[in-house]
Amino acid sequence: MFLPMNQDDLAQRGWEEIDFLLVTGDAYVDHPSFGTALIGRWLEYLGYRVGMIAQPDWKSDADFLALGVPKYGIITAAGNMDSMVNHYTAAKKRRKQDAYSPGGKAGLRPDRATIVYSKKLRQLFPDKPIILGGIEASLRRFVHYDYWEDKLFPPMLFAAEADLLSFGMSEIALKEVCAILAAGGSVADCHSVAGMCYLTKREQVPENALFLPSFAEIIKEKKKFAVAFQIEDREQNFYDGRPLVQAMEKDSAMVMVQNRPARPLTTEEMDLIYELPYERRWHPRYDKAGGIPAFKEVAFSIVSHRGCFGGCSFCALNFHQGRLIQSRSDASILREAELLTRHPDFKGYIHDVGGPTANFRNQVCKKCEKLGPCRDKQCLYPRPCKSLPYDHSGYTKLLTALRKLPGVKKVFVRSGLRFDYCLADKSNEFLPNLCRFHVSGQLKVAPEHVADNALSAMGKPKNRVYNEFVARYRKINGQIHKEQYLIPYFMAAHPGCTLADSIQLAEYIRNLGHRPEQVQEFMPTPGSCSTAMFYSGYDPRTMEPIFVPRSDKEKAMQRALLQYWNKENWPLIREALRLAKREDLIGLDRKALVPPEGGEGEYLSINRNYNPMKKDVSAEKLKGKGGRDSRSGKQVRSSGKNNFSQSQGNHDKLKKKNSSRAPGSEQNQPMTSKAKKKRGWAVAKKKK
Repeated sequence: MFLPMNQDDLAQRGWEEIDFLLVTGDAYVDHPSFGTALIGRWLEYLGYRVGMIAQPDWKSDADFLALGVPKYGIITAAGNMDSMVNHYTAAKKRRKQDAYSPGGKAGLRPDRATIVYSKKLRQLFPDKPIILGGIEASLRRFVHYDYWEDKLFPPMLFAAEADLLSFGMSEIALKEVCAILAAGGSVADCHSVAGMCYLTKREQVPENALFLPSFAEIIKEKKKFAVAFQIEDREQNFYDGRPLVQAMEKDSAMVMVQNRPARPLTTEEMDLIYELPYERRWHPRYDKAGGIPAFKEVAFSIVSHRGCFGGCSFCALNFHQGRLIQSRSDASILREAELLTRHPDFKGYIHDVGGPTANFRNQVCKKCEKLGPCRDKQCLYPRPCKSLPYDHSGYTKLLTALRKLPGVKKVFVRSGLRFDYCLADKSNEFLPNLCRFHVSGQLKVAPEHVADNALSAMGKPKNRVYNEFVARYRKINGQIHKEQYLIPYFMAAHPGCTLADSIQLAEYIRNLGHRPEQVQEFMPTPGSCSTAMFYSGYDPRTMEPIFVPRSDKEKAMQRALLQYWNKENWPLIREALRLAKREDLIGLDRKALVPPEGGEGEYLSINRNYNPMKKDVSAEKLKGKGGRDSRSGKQVRSSGKNNFSQSQGNHDKLKKKNSSRAPGSEQNQPMTSKAKKKRGWAVAKKKK
């Protein structure tokens, strides 16, 4: 049974009122991958009567009043994504679809949805406590830069007219707050709860609190935005993080206080929360619209853990979920997999088993587990920490157990893989096992760039580390006789990335023979170190100045270079190359990125299917392999050895090849010498 959404649902449960009202900007999908549903089921488990208002019409009152007045309070969130990220691209263009809405329809939630909903709720329920939650509120809890308005915004509580803001993953904090409110306590009684932000008078802040630069001070001096982020980042420690205070003005009477983060969930708590009685589908009211597109991506995937210690500068996950890994037990994950096998639409394929980073299932280190993450050190950057346990054996064991379940044909790993952590595991068992059984023809990795100074700004390992991973991946797939590809993700226009760096990346992509259809342009989102770099011009980790590509023209140039093969980009790329004094890459030579004006036809003829990783070879050598011979122009099939692009044809071929094997079998084992001889004899006999 779904959580009630209207009066008929209340009557069906025999309720006259609800205890807590949840308001969300997403459509209602009763699945643990959707935050509001998870919180709703958690509060229901704790004994509260919970109601759900999903994507209300914020221009009227009716939807907000559909379940009446809640007894204790209201919790509201924008949804699984920041509403501005959901609505706009890096080019500040309005997105045409919303994956979290019925049929992908856009426009069913407002910009800055948390504030809009909160103000409406305050108007309708003036005496009820309002708690902000979700990733939008969490990442905008301090003074934050808004890329789409190109200006700073104050801490969200100053604008939202709410009482409390729950940051991070909210189960523990909300459990305590709801208990206080249900027992007759006031909002002020909740001010000591870890994981909460609140407004208070300056003289009432905790004694050990740290004062951040105020909103007015940061507007006056941009560098103070980087200073504030540095302090915020260091104090995100559940063990001994100090309360942080931020005001509108330096001497403002009213201030915002952030308590230390809530403690991480235990394995037992993770198991409990992810095994609550979810319907595991969208609400039936969305059937006519075709359902919720975002659900289709997770319907047959399993969350194995939370948290990420990767430390990528452009990612705000550690600011929300934390660096400490919180894992479910193998038994819990296996129970969920068995549940999936009984679903009528399950075809035998578990699409993913992972979290923010697939192979971060282990705990970070003993010190972090007891005392929280290090304040001045990252786990993997600039090099992997010696205290970090590099062990994939538990994850390998879990994947093996999952693929042996009755009804399971294949278990894929499609979450991003951290390749430097993978290389640091000297057991050399995980990657061969992954390639043999858990790659669907393509493995996603995110080197992001190749220029070391750009990688340094991103908090990513040096390019040689990625090249080492590529070599090992190729070697393993050769040994197991599989044609599988790496799908590398690259980013343009990140702080620290110059035009020369982007040209270097373009040459690298050219040398791979890779033609990415989609290129990610850096988008400054609240809560990330990179956003602090972008706004302030300083690196918060060092407080040194950093280059920032700011103009639309320069960002467009960097993005175009990563798709140098696209004819529409050639005029802009020529301009970029001349600006960087790299006219040597304009020409008819096969290593040129673009042709000169007027030489387009000849360039295309010379460079058709050119792959600089190969020497010129004859059609005879390539026969039965792949591509188009560079001399004769005759079409032949591609070997794919150096082709890193997505290949749906090869993917379909792999699916067809594997579909004839028994469900749950150990597929695609290397051929024995006896099998090879037998196959060779059969081919010879057929030719004869």
